[in-house]
Amino acid sequence: MDKNINIVIAGGKTGGHLFPGIAVAKALEEIADKNGHAANILFIGTDALFETKTLKRYGYSHRAIYSKPVKGRNIISKSFSLAVVVISLLQSLVILKNFKPHFALGVGGFSSFAVILAAVISGIPNAIQEQNAFPGMTNRMLSRFTKTIFTSFKNTEGFKDNPRVRYFGNPVRKDNTSIAVKDVDLKNYDPDKLTILVTGGSQGAASINSAFMDAIESMVKNKTGEDQFQPADFNIIHQTGVNDETGIREKYEKMRVTATASAFFHNMPELQTKADIIITRAGAGIIAEICNKGLPAIFIPFPYAADDHQKFNALELEREGAAMMIEEKDLTGKILKESMENLIKDKEKLKSMGKKLKEVAMPDADKKIASYILNRLGVNT
Repeated sequence: MDKNINIVIAGGKTGGHLFPGIAVAKALEEIADKNGHAANILFIGTDALFETKTLKRYGYSHRAIYSKPVKGRNIISKSFSLAVVVISLLQSLVILKNFKPHFALGVGGFSSFAVILAAVISGIPNAIQEQNAFPGMTNRMLSRFTKTIFTSFKNTEGFKDNPRVRYFGNPVRKDNTSIAVKDVDLKNYDPDKLTILVTGGSQGAASINSAFMDAIESMVKNKTGEDQFQPADFNIIHQTGVNDETGIREKYEKMRVTATASAFFHNMPELQTKADIIITRAGAGIIAEICNKGLPAIFIPFPYAADDHQKFNALELEREGAAMMIEEKDLTGKILKESMENLIKDKEKLKSMGKKLKEVAMPDADKKIASYILNRLGVNT
């Protein structure tokens, strides 16, 4: 095997696809280096700002291809989708020819389809990594061509008992990242108080923001009774998303509630270690992270996720008693407030949830996937 190993990681756009790819990339570099090789990583995906900025921050090379989700039933829509696939496939073939990868890994998202298909056509060893309990359309299609399927859930829909499946878990970002991350100024943070972390993912979630602010406002207004909680009783760390950041901060100020609110936190793994409860969507990435940390969660699955896969993800843990789930159609400030208060009051339940989360955690998924890839390329890890 050459000392220099070229590897393409295809897909991205959202954190749920991109961060597992970054985690595997870092593991590939570390393991290859320990075995006297150098892993050269190229990400191929979209020109979405979140994707390009994140990869630049982590120091990875990136090429964008023209890709759109395949949709529509009429002849015009189908023709346009077919044209997009052909264009992205040709772009991918050119990129692969110039980069000369030894291996290609697809991490989901429609941009990965053309790249992995191009790898198959070019005879380049390849695999896909599926983060969710219900696979996305791209990986369902690619599973017909690729010889290796890495899964995050033991009973991934449609892949059960498939001999090509390797159940390794979902790779997650590590706390000891090599990139420079500015410390977040946690306002009036008290380590002796319970900490609630609120996040709607990398893009934010207006419904979660709205329900949480309604819950906090209800607490502020209701000050009677020994069992009534006030926002001052716990620390609040709130990732709002870009669109809601200003409005959320103004609401906290108006209610005179101290909270650390920001559009996006680049040191989310560190903040998760400080939290006692997280209120979040149910993307595979965040699920893997909180399982590793044993962080009890109130999941609010994104109802418009492809094939409702976030609900499948959340149900996997709710059935084990490791998390709570509120469907968005049922989400109100009142229901969220009651769920929060039930967990805050029940320390034993919090402890039990944390223990069960760690029992299903697979913290070395990045290393397992990286080692498998390198072993296939003749590097004895």
